[in-house]
Amino acid sequence: MPKSRVRKKKVYTTPADMRPTSAESTKQPSPTWVPILAVVLIVVGIAWLVTFYLSRQEYPVASWGYWNIGVGFGALVASLLVLSRWR
Repeated sequence: MPKSRVRKKKVYTTPADMRPTSAESTKQPSPTWVPILAVVLIVVGIAWLVTFYLSRQEYPVASWGYWNIGVGFGALVASLLVLSRWR
């Protein structure tokens, strides 16, 4: 029985218009204050919530009542927003 011919596949190369641009390589790392600010916001948010609960809702600001929880979680959400900018 005769042997069939082996076909060699061509190596695929993407067209020039579909290649990724060099814009990704121009992105610079984030400044050093970004992770520092995020960590500070996390610590402040957790400290605010812990202080509020351990002081039986008298501190940090007694007149705000349960809005202190919103302030604590607001600091934590703000840290997430800052961390979304970190490269």
